[in-house]
Amino acid sequence: MNPLRQFDYLKSINADAIEEIYTRYVEDPESIDSSWRYFFDGVYLGEASAMANGASKHEETAALNWDEELKVFRLIEAYREHGHLLSTSNPLFAPPDHAVELELKRFGLTDAQLSETFSAGKWIGLEATTLGAIIDQLKKIYCSSVGVELAQMQIPEERSWIEEKIEALRGAYKVPTEDKKYILRRLTESEALERFIHTRYVAQKRFSIEGGEGLIPALDAVVETATRLGADEVVMGMAHRGRLNVLVNTFGKKPEYLFTEFDDNYKLSTDHGEGDVKYHKGYSKDHTTRQGNNVHLSLGFNPSHLEFIDPVVIGMTKAKQYQLNDHDHKRVLSVLMHGDSAFSGQGVVYETLQASQIEAYEVGGTIHIISNNQVGFTTDPKDTRSSRYCSDLAKMLDAPIFHVNGDDPEALWIILQIATEYRYAFGKDAFIDLICYRKYGHNEGDEPSFTQPALYKLIYHHPSPRETYAQRLAAENVVTLEESAALVQGVMDHLQKALDLVRTQKPEPYYSQYQSGAWSKYHHAHEEDLLKPVNTKVPAATLIELTKKINHFPEGFTIHPKLQRMFDARIQTVEQGRGIDWGNAEVLAYASLVNEGTTVRMSGQDVRRGTFTHRHAAVFDFNTNAPHIAINSLNDQAKFLIFNSHLSETAAMGFEYGWSVTDPDSLTVWEAQFGDFANGAQVIIDQFITTSESKWHRANGLTLLLPHGFEGQGPEHSSARMERFLQMCGKSNMTVAYPSTPSQIFHLLRRQVKREFRKPLIVMTPKSLLRHPKAVSSLTDFSEDSFKEVIDDLSLLGNAALAHDVKRVMICTGKVFYDLQDEREARKTGKVAIIRMEQLYPWPEEMLASILEKYKNAREIFFVQEEPRNMGAWMYFQGMWTGALSNFGHRFPKMSLTYVGREICASPAVGSKKLHDQEQKEIIMKAFAE
Repeated sequence: MNPLRQFDYLKSINADAIEEIYTRYVEDPESIDSSWRYFFDGVYLGEASAMANGASKHEETAALNWDEELKVFRLIEAYREHGHLLSTSNPLFAPPDHAVELELKRFGLTDAQLSETFSAGKWIGLEATTLGAIIDQLKKIYCSSVGVELAQMQIPEERSWIEEKIEALRGAYKVPTEDKKYILRRLTESEALERFIHTRYVAQKRFSIEGGEGLIPALDAVVETATRLGADEVVMGMAHRGRLNVLVNTFGKKPEYLFTEFDDNYKLSTDHGEGDVKYHKGYSKDHTTRQGNNVHLSLGFNPSHLEFIDPVVIGMTKAKQYQLNDHDHKRVLSVLMHGDSAFSGQGVVYETLQASQIEAYEVGGTIHIISNNQVGFTTDPKDTRSSRYCSDLAKMLDAPIFHVNGDDPEALWIILQIATEYRYAFGKDAFIDLICYRKYGHNEGDEPSFTQPALYKLIYHHPSPRETYAQRLAAENVVTLEESAALVQGVMDHLQKALDLVRTQKPEPYYSQYQSGAWSKYHHAHEEDLLKPVNTKVPAATLIELTKKINHFPEGFTIHPKLQRMFDARIQTVEQGRGIDWGNAEVLAYASLVNEGTTVRMSGQDVRRGTFTHRHAAVFDFNTNAPHIAINSLNDQAKFLIFNSHLSETAAMGFEYGWSVTDPDSLTVWEAQFGDFANGAQVIIDQFITTSESKWHRANGLTLLLPHGFEGQGPEHSSARMERFLQMCGKSNMTVAYPSTPSQIFHLLRRQVKREFRKPLIVMTPKSLLRHPKAVSSLTDFSEDSFKEVIDDLSLLGNAALAHDVKRVMICTGKVFYDLQDEREARKTGKVAIIRMEQLYPWPEEMLASILEKYKNAREIFFVQEEPRNMGAWMYFQGMWTGALSNFGHRFPKMSLTYVGREICASPAVGSKKLHDQEQKEIIMKAFAE
């Protein structure tokens, strides 16, 4: 640690106080604090002049003008905090002539003192020297092509670590000759690819990297540094700007694969899904660095929704760290590349950063590179943020921020090394604001000078980063301009050969399927796979044993007095074999999986207890608050990773998607506090969870638990918007279920990881049913049964005569079944059968048909739901019945379909409990009306 940071209090202490402490030091050095003793020993002040004059250190230090030295010290600190304001970090615009924060008069100094000698220069590695020399040194360090922001860093050790690294460079960002040549080659490969595509595929969108080509060698610096420090894998995420360049030049995607996507001349089909545009795709490769270190690189697939890949990459990284037992977060590194407008404008960035130091989500730090184009589509920076820098959001993490000139690739190289070393030293994020420009418009068909004419006059006449660097190396006699030109031509020739191959052979694009690692034992699934029965039974004896283990607590643990009865009841109901409620069944599902060796990861707001106090998967000592998760005592090889999330939907759900797409062996669950709140993560649902397999050939098995049910709690606590999920169903992309009994959720959760494929599972979960006296299961339901996609009317099972008398069949989902059942019992009618649709998608056609065929004399099919007519499952069911989605109703031509439920509404539910009760009663009465 730099001892300088020990003296931060010198900013406010006065000269008289220092003199008094020094007097005590002279009398007895041991009588003062060690930091002061170190200070007075002359390590920083006066040592050189004392030795030169033959005086003792004590004599020379005592002769210093403390008041003036402190003024210079404060000036030094000001440059450390504000020097970035004068940095030459912008390749297009010169810095301001001065900054008020650095004016001499603010520190009680004047221009007349520029030739005076001060010992305070020792603080930045100088001997006693003039004020002018000190300022020159400060400008070299803090006002160069790198501007450093450290004022937000509150931990002295971390800030000192950065200062030592930066001040040791003295503003000279120089790399060895070998690295210079390597950087030039990488800039050439980056620029040449863009030039080649620009001339061969005129006006086609590619979201060029041009102006920010320094990103390519910057990523190399990260990977090389990380592998030196122990990384085996690096997971990256980015939006579309520059993605094609990164795919080819960082990830080694063959140019012919890229060109065939541009040509679009191969045999077209949707056998691999609908696919996606070329600049949204990801990639992975095994890579060997120049130093001979092996590393696996992954680039996450991302839609046009820019920063929403951020939490996904963090989730992928966390999953990989778990798979590798990487507890100290050294083996897997995450790197996120952002756009300037997106970083400062999209809320998912904040949500992701806020999670970075939370146990559930922390990965030991992420490297962030903001490609700062200084324009957002057609919008100027002044209209994209209120802050000075696009990176200012990062200050919330007390993390270092480096503003780097994109035309200085050597500075960028060194800063990325420092940032990566910082991440490995302190386990925290680091941010690089790569200030560059965008050569063309938002895409290559745009004309940017329509909206930024002044900016683009500068850009049109500005040499590229490669050209600038080639001139620099020529001036340094490292590489001649002729050699640089030959390097360009060599890359262009290589690309032309790849294009020639594409035009003659017309290869198909590269498809990444289940090829290796954890995914190798899983296969792509079709509808018939999703409807196959799965054995999810657990022997009764095992369930009883598990129940006893997870509902007892270690010696010395004091349970909350109000909870003991609940845990006793859980044991009792399982032992008695009846009355097992939802919370008991759900926790048993997790316990049985962990017991069998399957890790369960679950997160969401308040999931440890459960929003409705039903789960209590983690219990807290009544006296010490120490948590106890009993399931984690079942198996050393598998864990129950359950975490309360921060108050986030988008980032929290995106993280779990990232985990599930990486680790298919675990059951990964995200639960909404209320199902309505899931729409706070609608982008993650729409663009990733439900479509990733069809677009990107990336399956996931994420389970969403969405509390749903109309109980008079108002518009925002009633509906999980089932209709939206059903609208997104297609090509067997997921399962949508609404289980009505505890055993059903037990089997549904277990089925999710017992299959040989992975699909998302969307579950409408109950609220009032958690404690409904009839919503219970028997032990045999768990030990002898499995999940039922459709549940027939249990009161009519095995009685053909009663089934023969049924005139009306009601089909429903979820909680309303119990209301209908109660009304039927009250009416004592035997002419109505009530069927529960427990799984809506994939459509369980044969199961539903086999049940309906029992009721040959029924002429009415009533679909009954609590939701409004334009919501819930009705429109989906009607489409399947009448031909809009399927022709299921043709199988039962004598049965007419009728809707029973709330009428069309704009809002899911009414605000008045009284009005809700009235509506609910009307639904039930209408269902039984003659």
